[in-house]
Amino acid sequence: MKKLLFYPFILFLFLVSCNNDDDLVEEEVTVTLNNEVNEFIWNGLNHWYLWQEEQTVLNDDYFATTDDFYTYLNGYSSSEDLFNDLIYQPGVIDDFSWYIEDIDEQSDSFNGIETSYGIGFPSSLLYVNSTDDYVIIYVAYVDEGSPADLAGIERGDIISRVDGVTMTDSNYSIINKIYTEESLSLGLADIVDGELVPIEGEIELTAATFTSNPINYFDVLEVSNTKIGYLVYNSFTSTFNGELEDVFTYFNEQNITELVLDLRYNGGGSVLTSDILASMIYGNATAYSDVFASLDYNSKRSDENSTYPFLDDNYIYSKDGDYEGTEDLTRLTSLNRLYVLTGGGTASASEMIINGLRPYMDVTIVGETTVGKNEGSRTIVDAPDGDDSVKYTESGSNLNTSHTIGMQPIVFQIYNSLGQSDYTFGFDPDILVEEYQYASDIKAFGDTDEALLSAALSDMLGTSSTSKTRLNVNANFSRTENSMKQPKFSTEMYLRDTENIKFN
Repeated sequence: MKKLLFYPFILFLFLVSCNNDDDLVEEEVTVTLNNEVNEFIWNGLNHWYLWQEEQTVLNDDYFATTDDFYTYLNGYSSSEDLFNDLIYQPGVIDDFSWYIEDIDEQSDSFNGIETSYGIGFPSSLLYVNSTDDYVIIYVAYVDEGSPADLAGIERGDIISRVDGVTMTDSNYSIINKIYTEESLSLGLADIVDGELVPIEGEIELTAATFTSNPINYFDVLEVSNTKIGYLVYNSFTSTFNGELEDVFTYFNEQNITELVLDLRYNGGGSVLTSDILASMIYGNATAYSDVFASLDYNSKRSDENSTYPFLDDNYIYSKDGDYEGTEDLTRLTSLNRLYVLTGGGTASASEMIINGLRPYMDVTIVGETTVGKNEGSRTIVDAPDGDDSVKYTESGSNLNTSHTIGMQPIVFQIYNSLGQSDYTFGFDPDILVEEYQYASDIKAFGDTDEALLSAALSDMLGTSSTSKTRLNVNANFSRTENSMKQPKFSTEMYLRDTENIKFN
């Protein structure tokens, strides 16, 4: 029987000695372990990994003795190589588990703190036309207060040069300097009659540490005498739950009757925040009774299987284990359908919204097929704890400070109230609109002529003959076979135990 979730969010796993040691008789250990991190990697995956049973080498009884176990671990000079070899059918079954070099950096990222230029990009690089090898990428969004914002870069700007070098089919990877270099210059261009026209001058940027607000844009649009809430939401970042509440309070005060949720650049984030957002959207749910989502773990961790119900208009919230009082939650009761804008990078907690709300309301997808990530992760760090009730969780107090290594393995699969979880190939759009085809004239968020928003409004209001397979082709652009490198931690759905909900 599943239980209501009392401990969401990143669980920092605490390493104990080899899990099968408890089952071994006393023995003389003659092999010296060369790298304690390797033991942490194996033990953490043995305890939590979703495919622990399927990955034979992670089975409890795989090693007959501790000597055998240490000999195996000593075969890896790199703990990252060990981690990669323990992943179950990478690229086929498990696409999303990753190795962490710096757990503090990841924790900051999950809190919206990052060191970057503050530019969001679509998933694909583009050719300007089919006969030209010039490569471009357009700016999808800019974080407010970031270096890019302060330099005047805007959504829709076309980047064609990096450090003065024009991007081509042979050197396109220079754009990845965006994620590796502390400073660089970008050159912009226009597209005129299908041709690339460079804009003179370079924009000099230096990366800075800032807090990225996932609420990139929101407004209430009045179209055809209908009040429509529109929200561009780029990450399920739990530290901005209050700001999310403010947006929905505004929507409620404005008496919206329709909602367009723009998740085209949202790679996921906090499971609890996804639950909070769903509870705001589907305000007619029976709080704490109607199920938004359920999480299933491996057979060893089945006691962690848990259910996320829709929340009431207030809930008791805690941080770091101390309950701090009631949090408000605005529930919209005027909605019976939802429009979701998607892109090729829409994943994880974003897809959880689509899957979790579909049993309760009509959800129309406008844009492109989503990633297809129906699993989630926990952060595992090297902090052994003898109490099995807190083993491998953030609640322990004996973190190994001799290294910063961690892991973010997939540990649970997520289902909706109907037991559905069959979207490993993503959710296909009801209305297909490929944003890149409009790259020469990307409209601002909230502009009713913007390609995806326009398609959603047309279908919603019946103001055009938009079909369920809309495709507006622009021959000036085509996708390259090479994708831009994605930033760290960009496609994720995770749990943390530093923040909890106490159900009434």
